[in-house]
Amino acid sequence: MNIFDKAYASGEAQLRYLDADFVVLKPGRFVRCAITGESIPLDALNYWNVDRQEAYANAAAALEAFERYGLSGQ
Repeated sequence: MNIFDKAYASGEAQLRYLDADFVVLKPGRFVRCAITGESIPLDALNYWNVDRQEAYANAAAALEAFERYGLSGQ
């Protein structure tokens, strides 16, 4: 299944974030940024934290999360 399949679910996806990839747990078209709350289309998802299992809309949001929680995310 890929995002171009007609059967691909609309709505928010649930992902498991890995070091350089992610696994789709629940199909959808987007995830939410943990900092801004913005919708991030899966094909535009570039920033996430593996330890916190959070997605970020852009580099600025990822930096803000880093400043709040540090590198380990705890």
